[in-house]
Amino acid sequence: MLGALDHGRTVGFLGDMDDTFHPQQTRAEVLLQSVEQQAQRFTRDRLLAHEAERRDVAVMQAVVMIVMNVVYAAIAFPAGAAADRLGARGLLIAGLAVLVAADIVLAGAVSPLPVLAGAALWGIHMGLTQGLLSKLVADTAPENLLGTAFGVFNLASGVALLLASVIAGALWSGFGAQATFLAGAAFAAVAALGLAAQRPRDKA
Repeated sequence: MLGALDHGRTVGFLGDMDDTFHPQQTRAEVLLQSVEQQAQRFTRDRLLAHEAERRDVAVMQAVVMIVMNVVYAAIAFPAGAAADRLGARGLLIAGLAVLVAADIVLAGAVSPLPVLAGAALWGIHMGLTQGLLSKLVADTAPENLLGTAFGVFNLASGVALLLASVIAGALWSGFGAQATFLAGAAFAAVAALGLAAQRPRDKA
């Protein structure tokens, strides 16, 4: 999960949502989003830690972040436009699937090339998902509770980041880089399956 379990934001999590507030469904979406965030932070932090064990650490870390951010920037606008036309749900599931692929690639990486490939996949995942998450919070929450909704969203994100960092660090120390990336892939897969299992809300 991209970096000890980070970035993923999802209070609304479903495409084609109406303006009606559904407390139970929103709680489920917050839970799924926390799982996604853990998946993301697992990948990012472990990716940087993995490169810290190699020679030319500073150069490789810089290259990894450049690759990720260039791909992220290239994907973000088309992904946002696609979400406006097609809805966010499918893009979020696709983004989580890419995250699973990134973690699997990074788990088996033994040379710079697969590390860079994993970073590029990570960038694709970020481009597909990050802009959608805040949009879904705004789309899901009632207008008079938008501030509260974003507050809860950021609180859940912070708690997820803390837990992700602790879990990822323990896995890295106890079992090594590969186990950490594979755990990230598992978190991302659980989030994708949970999202796919939820029924989209009918428009009013």
